[in-house]
Amino acid sequence: MNTHKMNTLKTTVFAISMLASGYGLADAPLLHVRKTVVIDAPADKVWAAAMDFDGINTWHPAVAKDVIVEGKNNTIGAVRLLTLQDGGTIKEKLLGFDAAGHRFRYAIVEGVLPVSNYIASFTVKSVAPQKTLVAWSGRFKRKDLGPTPADNANDKTAVDTIGGVYRAGLDNLKKVVEAAGK
Repeated sequence: MNTHKMNTLKTTVFAISMLASGYGLADAPLLHVRKTVVIDAPADKVWAAAMDFDGINTWHPAVAKDVIVEGKNNTIGAVRLLTLQDGGTIKEKLLGFDAAGHRFRYAIVEGVLPVSNYIASFTVKSVAPQKTLVAWSGRFKRKDLGPTPADNANDKTAVDTIGGVYRAGLDNLKKVVEAAGK
């Protein structure tokens, strides 16, 4: 290999390694959480209980109040303000809504959760005539994007918090829907 090609190769490898190491320090990893629950009820009934973007307070135990502050309920672009039982707030924007497909997507605009760049989807799917699978999944980064976040702001805290939010909501949705069917 001639000297020019060798120098070009060395420069390219060096540049890539610098970009890779700098990128790792400057940017937190993308994290994922997915939780599911099977509810003993038809999918249409489960969807009816969970579909309203301004109705999460009717089935999620951590949410005291849910109000549309911009746009119209269940319309892409709508923004809801959630007030939590402890008084904290979360503002979320509806990114997609498919009534026929029983699913919606949304993003957190601002809030008290230890996450950033958060986008989630909520899907209701029939798996049998009286059994429905509900899946709640999200991708996000921790709120503190720096290279050394505090223990209460690290990746594990972000994943555990969102996982807890999803689990509490799905378990209570199951309880609410199944109780209404009895």
